[in-house]
Amino acid sequence: MRQATALIAALSLAGCHLHKAAEETRTSAGFPQADRPVAKIVSATWSNEPDRDRRGEAEAVMKAAGVVRGMTVADIGAGEGYYTVRLAAKVGARGRVLAEDIVPAYHDQLADRIYREHLDNVSVRLGQPTDPGLPAGSFDRIFMVHMYHEVGEPYEFLWRMRPALSNGGEVVVVDADRPTQNHGTPPALLDCEFKTVGYMLVKRMKMPQAGGYLALYKAQGPRPEPRAMNACKI
Repeated sequence: MRQATALIAALSLAGCHLHKAAEETRTSAGFPQADRPVAKIVSATWSNEPDRDRRGEAEAVMKAAGVVRGMTVADIGAGEGYYTVRLAAKVGARGRVLAEDIVPAYHDQLADRIYREHLDNVSVRLGQPTDPGLPAGSFDRIFMVHMYHEVGEPYEFLWRMRPALSNGGEVVVVDADRPTQNHGTPPALLDCEFKTVGYMLVKRMKMPQAGGYLALYKAQGPRPEPRAMNACKI
């Protein structure tokens, strides 16, 4: 009898630990936590700008993303501003660019650059790791270039970012096809995480000029409730 009581107690305790572990797979806001490594932010730049321009990187990416004059675009994880300044020239004086980074030093360096280069159609702001804080219905394109693998809570981040897209707006992701801990994102994983938050893949194409691939996503259907989402296991 004493053994049976001890066994029941042990099983009950194990059940509590299992329940607790299940709870720990979600954030305090109820979103699933990413079931994959998250790369550390190690630099404000992916490669030096002259080399990137010689490869025609920005022009190829902006063309594939359908960026035209007059658009309003966001550059998330802008770093030193390689895409920010080129997007500013592409959208022209009637367009707008919002450049954002979560690292204060990068934000300050970019703000100084925008001031020095007199880019009046660019705004620079400091973002938050789980929420870009973008105004609703404002952006024709939201760029995430070589930074998605650094987003620690992708489901919450994408969920909070989604309302910022304008009607017909798209998210532009550029990344390398390698594990997230090696500063890339496998396409199947990217598709799954975006789909979980209610985005649909528009197109994906190889982008050797940018060291990987480009994928475009748009919002589809209602935005799911956080606790209705489950982490992708790829």
